[in-house]
Amino acid sequence: MKILLIGHGKMGKAIEAYAIQRGHSIVAIIDVQDSISSILTEQADVAIEFTHPDSAFENIKFCLENNLPILSGTTGWLEKMPEIEKICEENKGTFLYASNFSIGVNLFFKVNKFLAKIMEPHTQYAPSMVEVHHIHKKDAPSGTAITLAEGIIEQNKHITGWKNDKTSESSQMPIISERIGEIPGTHKITYKSEVDQISIEHEAYSREGFVQGAVLVAEWLPSQKGIVKIDDFLKL
Repeated sequence: MKILLIGHGKMGKAIEAYAIQRGHSIVAIIDVQDSISSILTEQADVAIEFTHPDSAFENIKFCLENNLPILSGTTGWLEKMPEIEKICEENKGTFLYASNFSIGVNLFFKVNKFLAKIMEPHTQYAPSMVEVHHIHKKDAPSGTAITLAEGIIEQNKHITGWKNDKTSESSQMPIISERIGEIPGTHKITYKSEVDQISIEHEAYSREGFVQGAVLVAEWLPSQKGIVKIDDFLKL
């Protein structure tokens, strides 16, 4: 498989190494100083995009308009997702966004929704979240934390939103973001009452889980059409 790699930071370099290990070729690399408009997209079978919130939209738009399936793990730009969905439909393109490509995290998303559903009647338990990442992470809360919060809101009618801070509003779930050292990513959700608490947690040991998931999804993506989700890949 021929891959266009958009973004060559720590994640991009790790994806490059793992893709080559699996027998794929990197036909071009777009880094921060490069212009994506100079790329001949027909040389690639799929694009993998891990950049910055301020460049993700244009990168994805370019690939969709040039008939190149693309997956993106860049967070912090999702207010423009409706526009990307429209562009994808107009160009009969293929696009997959995931806040986290780790298989374990995506299973954790399902566990989170299940717990939120069974906790809904028990309003004495207040949900909260703590997410911890490395000091280089630019957005807060993390995309993974937002996905988890949205899962809780979807399943629990008593929780209507989230706040990236402590809050006294019972309908708002607090998300505490911590940036420490080189921690790859930890997400802990707690339901606390006056007498006890229930917690679920996912801890990444390294970037390898994210990297492997991204390459495996990239192998699958060219056979798909339209807006697809990682749940489709995992058959969840």
